Amino acid sequence: MSHDHDHLHDHDHDHDDHSELGEMDLRVRALETVLTEKGYIDPAALDVLIDTYQTRIGPRNGARVVARAWADPAFADWLLRDASAAIAALGYTGRQGETMVALANTPTLHHLVVCTLCSCYPWPVLGLPPTWYKSAPYRSRAVRDPRGVLAEFGVVLPAGTQVRVCDSTAEVRYLVIPQRPAGSEGLDEDALAALVTRDSMIGTGLARVAGSRS
Repeated sequence: MSHDHDHLHDHDHDHDDHSELGEMDLRVRALETVLTEKGYIDPAALDVLIDTYQTRIGPRNGARVVARAWADPAFADWLLRDASAAIAALGYTGRQGETMVALANTPTLHHLVVCTLCSCYPWPVLGLPPTWYKSAPYRSRAVRDPRGVLAEFGVVLPAGTQVRVCDSTAEVRYLVIPQRPAGSEGLDEDALAALVTRDSMIGTGLARVAGSRS
């Protein structure tokens, strides 16, 4: 039951936790409160908008990258060699995703991504980071007990599978390429993309089973 942990890197962010809320989170919440009180925004509509970008639109970009890698060995090789260029070729670029590294999960190696000091996250391919990704418990426990964290997400790996924890930084962000599920042979890229979940591209989940609707 071994795991590796990539070197921690210096981040160029303000890392004061403020009870698990960073300075930017606090500013955004304060602004949201003021705008709500003045009647400029509807909190319910804002929640829907945030959920759309956090769980729907954003991760779809990453899912299409993974689907292309599953369907096209040449693209998969390019993605693993130069993820930034390969992802940019599909049109997914922008701040928080300038330097990308792709990590391929295999039957013997599973990658789990964390940002131990703040919440560095590849927005162009995964959208907004989920709340749990930014939380202090996840950031600390993913390093100390990655298998325990995975189990809480419902991922139980074989004893012989190595878990490698990779620490995102302001300079480098990661995209996990989950294992292609059995039974997905013959599916086109749209159908393959539907099997890719946000969590599977962070490493806290697996791709959906082909034919599953969950």
